Amino acid sequence: MFFLDFFEHYQDIDIATNREKQIKGWTRKKKDDLISEFNRSWRFLNDEV
Repeated sequence: MFFLDFFEHYQDIDIATNREKQIKGWTRKKKDDLISEFNRSWRFLNDEV
C-alpha cells in the first residue's frame, strides 16, 4: 500500500521529472525535513489529492 504524505504539482512533465530526480538524490533527513515543512503532522494525504 502506498501512503501519500507529500506532493508537488507541476504543469511541465520535464520540470516534474527533474525535481523528482533531485529529491531522490537527497538524504533521508533532507527528505524528512521537506515533508515536515509541507505536512507537519505527517498525515496521509491520499484522500485529499
